[in-house]
Amino acid sequence: MIDYSILDGKKAAFFTLGCKLNFAETSTLGEMLMSHGVTKAKKGEVADICVVNTCTVTAMADSKCRQAIHKIIKENPNALVAVTGCYAQLQPQVIADIPGVNLVVGAQNRGELIPQICYALQSKSTSPLEKKVDEFFPSCSHGDRTRYFLKVQDGCNYFCTYCTIPMARGRSRNGSIASIVAQVHQVAEQGGKEIVITGVNIGDFGRSTKESFLDLIKELDKVEGIARYRISSIEPNLLTDEIIEFCAQSRAFMPHFHIPLQSGCDEVLKLMHRHYDTALFRHKIERIKQLMPDCFIGVDVMTGTRGETPEYFERAYEFIESLDISQLHVFTYSERPGTKALEIPYVVSPKEKHIRTQRLLDLSERKTHAFYQRFIGKTAKVLLEHTSRLSKPMNGFTDNYIRVEIPNHPELDNQIVNVELGSFNKTNDALCAKLL
Repeated sequence: MIDYSILDGKKAAFFTLGCKLNFAETSTLGEMLMSHGVTKAKKGEVADICVVNTCTVTAMADSKCRQAIHKIIKENPNALVAVTGCYAQLQPQVIADIPGVNLVVGAQNRGELIPQICYALQSKSTSPLEKKVDEFFPSCSHGDRTRYFLKVQDGCNYFCTYCTIPMARGRSRNGSIASIVAQVHQVAEQGGKEIVITGVNIGDFGRSTKESFLDLIKELDKVEGIARYRISSIEPNLLTDEIIEFCAQSRAFMPHFHIPLQSGCDEVLKLMHRHYDTALFRHKIERIKQLMPDCFIGVDVMTGTRGETPEYFERAYEFIESLDISQLHVFTYSERPGTKALEIPYVVSPKEKHIRTQRLLDLSERKTHAFYQRFIGKTAKVLLEHTSRLSKPMNGFTDNYIRVEIPNHPELDNQIVNVELGSFNKTNDALCAKLL
């Protein structure tokens, strides 16, 4: 039997690498520990328990995870160190072999982490885990941020040739609409005003409950107290016209989409085993802009994947340049063991990968600057976020995701205010604004 009282009075530190989904899951793990008497270690304090939530999206991510684990062990020499997440799922033995790591629990068994920590504290050893890949671990994070990140789905059935996520997180699964709406009511009771809907492949929501993503967002829109929702990332083939049309007329869903493209070349999309082509992607962008002309659209793109010849890259660049989008999230392709992409013969050199990545980053900067420029002099509603230092300006976002900077007004933390948008700030990543 697990004695949870062993946690009472312990201090814990949490370290998260990777995506918003990981941050949501870490936050939930923290709340679970706090419910058993654990307190969060303050900055500079040595922790009794260290939880590291890892990412494995690239080889660089793997390296950062190992570096973080070594640093944490050095700074907390007597702590129980528990490592979880996607890297822990795919390379458990590599992590277990690091001196000072006490517990390795993969992403698919994250819900068992707290009992395992207790067991390890009691017995100074770990117990074997059974894989439970069909379970859904509900998560919602907020921490020091104004926005909440709500996990509605996990896993993926797509098996794109470059990706290890299905191996790390298992097959697509989700909580029920009723359970997720209940979580949202709790956020509203806590004073939360904005929720970002997260998951691995959220457009696939409903696979395990016979519901749909459209059904989910319709129910979420009804929850009083939540002023804003954002959809973190949704596959273009799963972003139906009905979803777009609903968001365009909804009460609380913001004019803001994030849509992974990965490549603007149909031949490369086929090599990646993506589920759409550039024609479908363009249709989605045009339909969004038709209904929501001021919508912010972020797009994921990958450079240097196997099979991306110079001709294919130029074709992709021209396609991306032609799209009415606001920002690119550019990822450099990284070889991942066990993926089908390794069977594709054409390999892009590291130097050429860097050149292509920089070209797309430059394109992204131009597109974002042009998007922001359109709104200078206009009024907007901004949800302001807390800042820890009074000497620093406050930041927030408009409904269409323009970052805004104003002089610090602590009393306006987590408040939606009317502002007039002015010129770019010193770092060129936000618009200065004045309160109205």
